[in-house]
Amino acid sequence: MLITGTSTGIGRACAIDLARRGFHVFAGVRSDTDAADLRAELGGSATPLILDVTDPGHVDAAARVVGTAVGPAGLDVLINNAGIVAAGPLEYLPIPEFRRQLEVNVTGALAVTQAMLPLLRLASGRIVMISSISGRSALPVVGAYAASKYALEAVSDALRIELGPSGIRVAIIEPGRIETPIWRASIDRAERNLGGRPEVERQYGALLEAARRMMQNPGKTSPIEKVVRAVGHAVTAPRPRTRYVIGGDARLRLLIESLLPASVRDRLIRRVLDRTMGRSE
Repeated sequence: MLITGTSTGIGRACAIDLARRGFHVFAGVRSDTDAADLRAELGGSATPLILDVTDPGHVDAAARVVGTAVGPAGLDVLINNAGIVAAGPLEYLPIPEFRRQLEVNVTGALAVTQAMLPLLRLASGRIVMISSISGRSALPVVGAYAASKYALEAVSDALRIELGPSGIRVAIIEPGRIETPIWRASIDRAERNLGGRPEVERQYGALLEAARRMMQNPGKTSPIEKVVRAVGHAVTAPRPRTRYVIGGDARLRLLIESLLPASVRDRLIRRVLDRTMGRSE
């Protein structure tokens, strides 16, 4: 199997779990240091690959390495996990940041999928997309991230139907709050993008501070092991689910989206943000 984005977080946890289950994991990482760390932990059960999903040369090279290794047996599983968060109010989010958000989370996932599909067809394999509940429920400050996950959900739904006749299954993982480094990194990224701009502080200062507090202290989160278990089920179950919603907060957000009018939903979100800032209506 191939997993993208295994340097940290969900990708790394899945790589370790699935390697220990007996899979040989081709693990996409960002650097030689990450590759050495993973190799030290998993030994011969993993083959680290330097894989930037936005770099066509990296993607092509990964396809050649995996294809040579698996031969006519093909690739049994592709897990598209690589992703970033470009945080900030959409009014001021730099367009290059928005483009990169989509390039990594959506276009990169599709590029890797296209490259691996000939091998997946040989094995009637499976594709697992690591999405987010943000792919069905958008929140302020992380609108670009939500846009990328909404798009990934659409790509996944279309692929599921297109590839069904080939025997390839597509599953989507939709975690809610999971404590991973991606959220702390998003705060640093937002500070770099928006810091020192008085107009941003004037119009969105309170909102950004509320979002910062929530990202730094997310409250009750689901353990990453729940995501790992869901991925394991999607990979091994005879009948994997189409979607795996993970966490009470994720289920609550889906309930809110399905039952409440948009105006009520928006007021509820604003109330939560105000409470985070210690204000009341």
